Order: sequence, then C-alpha cells, then structure tokens
Amino acid sequence: MRQRGRWLAAVLTTVALLGVACGDDNGGGGGTPQPTGQFPAGSTMAELQAAGEVVIGVKFDVPPFGFTNPQTDEVEGFDVDLGKAIADELGVEARFVEAISDNRIPFLQDGTVDIILSTMTITTDRDAEIDFSEPYYVAEGRVLVPEDSDITGVGDLGGRTVCTALGSTYEENLKENAPDAELRLVDTYSECFELVQNGAVDAVSTDDVILTGMIIQDDTLKLVGEGYTTEPYGAGIAEGDTEFQEFVSEVIADVKSDGRWEQLYDEWIGQYTGEPAEVPTMTLEEALELRPCVDTC
Repeated sequence: MRQRGRWLAAVLTTVALLGVACGDDNGGGGGTPQPTGQFPAGSTMAELQAAGEVVIGVKFDVPPFGFTNPQTDEVEGFDVDLGKAIADELGVEARFVEAISDNRIPFLQDGTVDIILSTMTITTDRDAEIDFSEPYYVAEGRVLVPEDSDITGVGDLGGRTVCTALGSTYEENLKENAPDAELRLVDTYSECFELVQNGAVDAVSTDDVILTGMIIQDDTLKLVGEGYTTEPYGAGIAEGDTEFQEFVSEVIADVKSDGRWEQLYDEWIGQYTGEPAEVPTMTLEEALELRPCVDTC
C-alpha cells in the first residue's frame, strides 16, 4: 500500500495503550485535577476554576501536534498535551474543540474557546487582534512533494500548483517566495494531504512538522529544499487579557525549564524526525519582529 496506514495505526494503538494524551473533543484526561493555587477574583483563571474546565482550540487533522486517534477517537498530540499542562495548573479539565487555521482568531474573539493551541504562528497582524504567549515551538516553512517529483525546493514552484491552508501564514509566504505558483487554498491540511497524494496538486507547503506528519502516513512523500521561513508558535489568548497571557506564558516557561518540553518533543516529534530536542529560547518580542505588520495594524 502507498499509505503507511497500518503502521501508523499500530503506533497510535501503542500510544493509546500507554495512556498517553487521553483527551478528546469532549474532555481531557482521566480524573479531576486539583487547583494548584488561588487566583484574583474576576480573573480569567478564577472564572475557569469556577467553571471547572478550560476550552482549548486545537487541530484535529495535523499529526503530530493535534490529531484524532482512529483507534480511540480521542484527540492527541504535542499541542494537546501542552493544553493539558495548562489545565492541570488551573486545576480544571481540558476540553478540546477543533480549530482550523481560518477560524482560530474568530473562536477567541467570540468566546468559543479560552485558548488556541493550533500550530499558530505569532505575527504582528494577528497580535493586533489577539494576544500571544511566549513561543512554545519554532517550525520552518518547507515544501512536500511526491517521491518522483522534480521539484527541489520553493524556487521550483513557479507554474506549479501548491496547496496550503486558508488563513495560514503561507498564503503570504508563498506569494512572496514563489510568486508564480498557483495556490490551492483549502480549509484543512488533511485536504492538502489528499490532493498531493492523488496528483491534484504538485506540492504542499507549510510548517516542516506538519509536513512530517504527512510523511508518517505516506512514505512516498518527501520534504525538499531548505527551510524558507521561521514560524514561532504561540498560544492564542483573547486580546487584552494580560493576566491570563502572563499565566499561560509562565506555564509554558515551566514546561520548557523542567524537562517536560523535551519529553513532549521526543514523544510526538523526535521519534519521527530523528532530530534532537532544542527547547525554544525565542521571546515574544523576537517572534513579532520576524513578521512586520502588513494588513491590520
């Protein structure tokens, strides 16, 4: 078979049996976390404790960051486990809902979710509409093609059909780096995956770790060329909620400093890429400097 579906299913089954990342779209892990501290009255943290849950928007189709395990029908991945760490610090349950690239910011603005952990790159345009935590992962923009393709990198995309997600940074990245490419914009990366498999597009371009998830499922696909963008991921938080922004950033800092980040990386990413864990040191200010404001500020 072209797809390594049976192999991936076996991996996912093993993960499930180990009890790893056992949350789904209706709730988080087993048991009820205990509050770890008192928060100021009226703060988002206090309100979430009173509600007993935090609603987190994640991807459902982007291994290894957020994907539905076909064996358990539960959502798992790096972003999911990071969300559970935030929920544990609040002493509440994590409830996960699907947030695709194009609805992440609206979900925060209309209160559908409390946090976004959905492979979202920190940009100044987005920062004009929402707030971000400190970066928790730094990806690179790459190109994915079938193994028999003659495309060797972003420089070969002129005149080719390239898929990426509507509302992602790659709408602009590709216009800048491959202005003659024909863009195929879709709602989810799983659609891009299917399109490149059936030959409807010549390539997919997005973050390297998202593309790695596609290769895990189909080893007839390959990454080509060097990284051509830097994509620092941040947790999205409603605009102006400084206390909650600082709280989430502190939890992420703790995860990065106490060894949990390396564990998450090795479990969800390193075992597939073979690359060693490198805890991100980029600050929020440095991340924002990478993307000068273009549209909304």
